[in-house]
Amino acid sequence: MSADSFRSVDIERTSVGQYVVRNVRGGSITVGTGEDGSFTPVELLLAAIGGCTAVDVDLITSRRAEPTGFSVQVTGDKIRDEAGGNRMENLTVTFNVTFPEGADGDRAREALPRSLRQSHDRLCTVSRTVELGTPVSTVAVPGPDGD
Repeated sequence: MSADSFRSVDIERTSVGQYVVRNVRGGSITVGTGEDGSFTPVELLLAAIGGCTAVDVDLITSRRAEPTGFSVQVTGDKIRDEAGGNRMENLTVTFNVTFPEGADGDRAREALPRSLRQSHDRLCTVSRTVELGTPVSTVAVPGPDGD
């Protein structure tokens, strides 16, 4: 594994059920239980799926024309059952993208379906990881008191 492929975030507890997530570039976002305006972990998962595909689609289509409208909605059902535990099902990413009239807008509109397929099938690391499934390891590091 190269240093260029490694990704990480750090999460720090600020109070019961409230956390700050920080990246190596200095960005931060609050995460919580959903009792206030902070994002829940499930909302962050939805945002990551939609954001990843949005970046891919935007980078491809905006080379042809600047969109006049660009919004993405990501939905799913959170389910709980004995067999599989808590998880999301029926994940859907819906794009509403418009381009200006004219030849450049026409080229962008033509590129949109292909860019969605490319993102889904190959480019979006987040949705590819979710769809293919990747084991998650959880480890505890002993604190300074040895616990």
